[in-house]
Amino acid sequence: MQDMSRVLIRIVSRQDEETVEQTLAGQVFQKEKSLYIRYEEPGADGSRESVRTLLKVTEEELKVIRHGEVESEQSFRKGSSLPGFYRSPYTRFAMVAHTRELRVRMQGPTGEIHWEYELEVQDVISGHFAVSLTIQEEVNQHDD
Repeated sequence: MQDMSRVLIRIVSRQDEETVEQTLAGQVFQKEKSLYIRYEEPGADGSRESVRTLLKVTEEELKVIRHGEVESEQSFRKGSSLPGFYRSPYTRFAMVAHTRELRVRMQGPTGEIHWEYELEVQDVISGHFAVSLTIQEEVNQHDD
């Protein structure tokens, strides 16, 4: 594995009219021609089990892989409709992301990724989503 940078990730996720913001600690590392961003999300509704999220970023495509309380995989490529899946202890289903926008502006371990898409679940559009990640290097504070 290549050099890993510790980062702070600000995630702004909008579904239709609802917006959720969170700031999480994570890591960024490069492997071959892909940039990987890894972070852990707290469990839903106070659950103790968190969800580990890995983003694989290339020039043309973003892949989001989630493991833990929820298992899912979804790929995004501007102008494309790509298949994915979602699994939880309660349900599982296939889904398709119809990606309208994908912008990646990274300089080493810092930058911004933005994507917008319609999510199709069982042949029905379940909503319009817009997600922005702002990634900055974590500043180490030293105890003197």
